[in-house]
Amino acid sequence: MDFQLATSLWQQMQQGLRGNAAAWPVPDFVDCATFSSAFAVSELAATSVGLATQASAALIATAHPLYRSRPVRVNVRLASRWFQHSFIPLNRAAPAMWDAFAGDYRSRDGWIRLHTNAAHHRLAMEQVLGTHPDRTALAQQVRQWRAGELEQAIIDAGGCAAEMRSAAAWQQHPQGKAVRQEPLFDWRTTAAAPAPDRALAEARPLLGIKVLDLTRIIAGPVATRFLASLGADVLRIDPPGWQEPTLDEEMSCGKRRAVLDLTRPADREQFTRLLREADVLVHGYRADALERLGFDAATRQRLAPGLVDAALNAWGWQGPWRNRRGFDSLVQMGCGIAEQGMQWQQSDKPTPLPVQALDHASGYLLAAAVLEGLRRRMVSGHGSQVRLSLARTAWLLQQHPCGQNQQSGIVPQVKDNLPGFELTPWGFGVRLRAAAWLPGTPQLCATPGCAPGTHPAAW
Repeated sequence: MDFQLATSLWQQMQQGLRGNAAAWPVPDFVDCATFSSAFAVSELAATSVGLATQASAALIATAHPLYRSRPVRVNVRLASRWFQHSFIPLNRAAPAMWDAFAGDYRSRDGWIRLHTNAAHHRLAMEQVLGTHPDRTALAQQVRQWRAGELEQAIIDAGGCAAEMRSAAAWQQHPQGKAVRQEPLFDWRTTAAAPAPDRALAEARPLLGIKVLDLTRIIAGPVATRFLASLGADVLRIDPPGWQEPTLDEEMSCGKRRAVLDLTRPADREQFTRLLREADVLVHGYRADALERLGFDAATRQRLAPGLVDAALNAWGWQGPWRNRRGFDSLVQMGCGIAEQGMQWQQSDKPTPLPVQALDHASGYLLAAAVLEGLRRRMVSGHGSQVRLSLARTAWLLQQHPCGQNQQSGIVPQVKDNLPGFELTPWGFGVRLRAAAWLPGTPQLCATPGCAPGTHPAAW
């Protein structure tokens, strides 16, 4: 592990989260095996997990002045493993993570990544490129296009794609310029509200905190999973028909899951009732999505004064791509990470990070922001709005290249797992132990993963 890179990441994260508040000590890093990568991926994992855990300690200390907050301890190898997966099924194979047609393809003038995991995104790709019996046939069609033109055609059709750009090209791109101007945490203080009449326990500091979860596919669910592990009452809302079979067991532990169609008046009314009672709203929709549904930021604060309103999107909150669909793998292609990895590895094809580190790190940063927002509300009574993006996390990571440093890699160990089995609707498996340790405050989800619609849309 490169402690200098980890310290730099920690300082930038902490500055963004707390501004000029008293500095937190750098975590105590142990078991410091790391991924081999062009960038400080394991250092990013360890520091982002550590930041969320340290934010937990700061919240506890606000409620209990005699509480002695100590530096958190982070197992670097375990943090890296959490960036891979935390749940390992034992009685069946792990589900495939990618659709058969998702991936990187050569174009006439470079490379492009197609994201087709969702059925409607695959359909959008097929509207542009046609249907094909296999990847080989699709690849032949992609070779007829210029990467930038195909990217735009698929975006216009409602799909998801990203041309591979160099870091230099991204820095000159209007969206790249916009992202570099954004803070890592974009904070706004909102109206005050009466402080909730709740005791905060050191062991389960978020017990009784109601978290309304409007997130999907990795980053947002990582944040709400972390909050659930501290005792929060997390209610996730999915639209009808939404499926994430590859992530249900991984991401939904500790949460309840309901289905609402926010285009239907009755479901909108129920969502409004839920929002009025929420302490926290976490959402990962595109920048204009809630506004188009009639729940813009001002409306959300009016319905729930004192709300901690935490949002995440893919490409940033300013610039021409602020409303563009995106995922971790697409941001890596678009911002230069995959091209920088290709140069670092001396490869002839895009070389992304060894894990979807932008998603996972952004999730832990988002959880840290929620905890900091709750701390601020406890101190001042005011609510908060905070926004993050995968692209801004990418820019943070791109400032921390690893050069030619090679490590031994991440090796799973039996001691990494919690004792016993986790029984889910799909079977059983084992869950990793928490990667960070805060004395007296375990990070442990109380319930296993579940499917959408398992629970009613009610607190």
